[in-house]
Amino acid sequence: MSRALAARTDVVVDLRELTFADSSLMLDLAMVARRLRMAGSRLHLRNAQPQVWRVIEIVGVNRLPGVVADGQKVLPA
Repeated sequence: MSRALAARTDVVVDLRELTFADSSLMLDLAMVARRLRMAGSRLHLRNAQPQVWRVIEIVGVNRLPGVVADGQKVLPA
């Protein structure tokens, strides 16, 4: 998390191995996205498993400014 907050470029989070997500992760992602946006960068969310993607959608992290959500598409690592 600290590396993401210190980044000076876009940050890519590959979620392919994450099988569970809760509100604390969503809050962390929102916080990172906000700080990156304020610095002129974006947060990219990739390769989420269906249950994780559902939480992202319900909470609305995918709709936050500065978030690029590639959803469940499997993209090269």
